[in-house]
Amino acid sequence: ARVLARLERAARHARARSPGLEIAAGHGLTARNVIPLVARVPEIVELNIGHALVADAVLVGLERAVARFLRGIEEGERQRA
Repeated sequence: ARVLARLERAARHARARSPGLEIAAGHGLTARNVIPLVARVPEIVELNIGHALVADAVLVGLERAVARFLRGIEEGERQRA
């Protein structure tokens, strides 16, 4: 919760200081933690999930790994609304 709050503050601060800046997130993302990140940090316009996706795909297959991330992103967007 603390890390998420820090990311939220950092994204808002960056956008306020540089309105044209695009915020991306990547390192450490999983299909589970992408939900609260997307829900609470709408400033993020890009998710770099390649490494996590491939790591998950090794265990569950590419199709299931992609589906999990898509569900997580969609759930985060629903929670944001």
